[in-house]
Amino acid sequence: MIDQLFEFVANHPLMVGAFVLVLLAWIAYEARNSSAGGVTSSQATQLINREDAVVIDIREAGEFKAGHIAGARNIPQSKLDSRLGELEKSKEKPVIVVCKQGQASGIAVAKLAKAGFTRPLKLKGGMFQWQSDGLPVVKK
Repeated sequence: MIDQLFEFVANHPLMVGAFVLVLLAWIAYEARNSSAGGVTSSQATQLINREDAVVIDIREAGEFKAGHIAGARNIPQSKLDSRLGELEKSKEKPVIVVCKQGQASGIAVAKLAKAGFTRPLKLKGGMFQWQSDGLPVVKK
């Protein structure tokens, strides 16, 4: 089996080279995005307690009412542009953006950064990770 692998590599160097380049680019992309502007649940808790971080939940109202982080403000992602004025006082504070699983919050973080917020951060894993870590949620 190993002999066949070496034979394939020797017969198809361009294909193998392209695969290696794509693999390395993907690994670099994932490594960069996993650490860019994201905080874990424990880091978010520290920011909330020590630096009075603002928590913005971008899920829809129904999901927000089913369970959210205490003190979080619900601004659905679809309405974020029109409601940025509500956050004007928080431009210098850490702003933690929370979504369902941590995937959609990156777009909101980019919008906040473009609007002049100095410390927009996303919650890695979103509410799913928050609840998996056994942290409290408020239901209204």
